[in-house]
Formats: sequence, structure tokens, C-alpha cells
Amino acid sequence: MTAPAATAEAPPARPLPGSVNPALVQVGVVVVALVVAFVVLGPAQFINALTLGAIYALVAIGYTMVYGIIELINFAHGDVFMVGTFVSLSLLTSLGFSGAVRDPALLVVLLVGVFLFTMLVMGLVGVLIERSAYRPLRNAPRLAPLITAIGVSFILQNIVQIFYGPFQTESPQIFPTDWFIEIGNVKIPVLSLFIVTVAVSMMIGLQLFIGRTRLGRAMRSAALDRDAAALMGVNINRTIAITFFIGSALAGAAGVTYGLQYGVTRFDLGFQAGLKAFTAAVLGGIGNQVGAALGGFIIGFIEVAAVAFGYGRWGPAVVFGVLVIVLVFRPAGLLGQQVGERA
Repeated sequence: MTAPAATAEAPPARPLPGSVNPALVQVGVVVVALVVAFVVLGPAQFINALTLGAIYALVAIGYTMVYGIIELINFAHGDVFMVGTFVSLSLLTSLGFSGAVRDPALLVVLLVGVFLFTMLVMGLVGVLIERSAYRPLRNAPRLAPLITAIGVSFILQNIVQIFYGPFQTESPQIFPTDWFIEIGNVKIPVLSLFIVTVAVSMMIGLQLFIGRTRLGRAMRSAALDRDAAALMGVNINRTIAITFFIGSALAGAAGVTYGLQYGVTRFDLGFQAGLKAFTAAVLGGIGNQVGAALGGFIIGFIEVAAVAFGYGRWGPAVVFGVLVIVLVFRPAGLLGQQVGERA
């Protein structure tokens, strides 16, 4: 006589005794790395590295979002960031601001307005680029949209050059650079804390949006398999347009923070910034938003450390050296996963 079939569901698998959650290991490694960086660099350079890394991270997330959903290396994304610096500059100068705003209430209103306006404008620019330059080539050989992205990059540079010229342009630093928080003998610039807080808040908001909203689920579905997502009722064109809007809006936010921090911009800023942000996306794992943010912070720390130890010229070489070493041992990046080719 055979035993009756079990009707109850099997209990969920429990972790093996002594096993460690990989996420906890990753968090632990990051915390240890931050402590070591703080000890080696000192408080001032540590804050500088966090600030620069936050800017790179915001730009890198846009790169990895676009690649994750349409597998396109959007080389024009760095220039979207550059245009964002000029949009915020133009808004502030048109409103008559040329220096620090000391009134906290006015400063808050102004910052909110500048961020919202710049992010909206750059988001629409991103949608326009996708609609006019990339969508017609979506089913073309991969080289065609890649060359188109480079062409869009030059177009954006030349448009800015027509209006502002080929020279460095000063951007109003409305956030006072002489505001500090003193902790013992350490002075922490309030502006740096503001930039890091804004960047991290936007990253967390993006993760919540992607993970908990209907549009976010549509984006994840399209990234996994566009054809299957379309069969399930996902509007692919709208989803890709939203992806470009969000990525470009984040680049616009990065442009605002760059102007606040450094007070200058120029038409070719996007090339170097875009190259480093793309490197950050590859370093962290192309297609992984958390990995792109992590890569941005890593590059920020590497560059600041190189300057702090007197090897500023070698900063880019060290960055790409680290990238090569990481890709040798982890071809998909620090947090990336090896996946097969799409059918």
C-alpha cells in the first residue's frame, strides 16, 4: 500500500547553521571600508570624498537605469548632467542671485525651486532624446544607437557652447560655504552634509519607487524581458520614457549640487563626469542601481585620496586600475550578476 500524498506545503528552507547573510557581509565590508577611509584621509577629506562620490553616484544611476532596460550605453548622459548645471545657473541668475543666501527660509524655498525646476527640465530633455534619437533605432544593430548617443553628446555640447561660449562659467553658490557644524575639533561643512543627504535620499526614494510602485514593477519587468512584459500589458514605450525621465532628472539634480559645491561649470564638463559615472556603473555592476551608487562613492574616495597624498594627476589611472582589477575577478561588477543573453 502506498502512502497518501502530502497535502501540506513544505516549510520554507531555513539557513544552514553558521551561515551568514550575504547582505550583512556586504554592509559590514562597506562599514569597515568607511572607517578605514576616515582614519586614513581624516575628517575633512573624508567629507570631500563623500560629497564628490554622491555627485558621481547620482549620474551613474542614470547610466545603469538606461542600460538595464534597453541595454544602451547612453554616452550623452554625462552631457545631460552638464546641461543641468547650466539650467540651474540660468535660473538663479535670471532671478537675480549671484552669491550666498543667508536667510534660511529663503534658502530652503530657493533650493527646492531650483531642484524641482532643473530636474523637471532635464527629465523632459531626457524624454525628448529618447523619443527622437533612440526610439527609432530600438531594433537596429547595437552600433547604431551607440553612435547616435555620441552624436547627441556633441549636439548638447555645441548648443551650450553657442549660448555660453567655450569658457568656464561661474555658477551662483547660493548655499553659504562658510556654514560649519563643529564636532570637537572637526568642522563639517553644512553644504557637504546637504549634498550627501539629498543624494542618499534620492537613491532611497528611487529604490522604493522601483520596488513598491506599479511603474517600478513595470520597469523591472521590461528590464527582464521586454517582449514578455508587453504581452502582460506593460506599455514598453511609456516605461522606457519614464526611465529616461528619472535618470535625466537625477543627472539634473547632480548638476545642481555640482554648481553649489564648486561654483563653476563649462560646456565640456559632461565628458569627464560622464566617463567617471559610467566607470562607476560598470564597477558596481551595470544595471544595478545600488551597485552604481556604490561605484560612484568608491571613485569619489579614490580621487580624493589621490589628491590628499599628492598624486592628483594619477587619480584617473588609479580609478581605471581598480576597475580592471575588479572586472578580472568579478566580470559583472561588485554587485552585478552574470546573466545569459536575451533571446
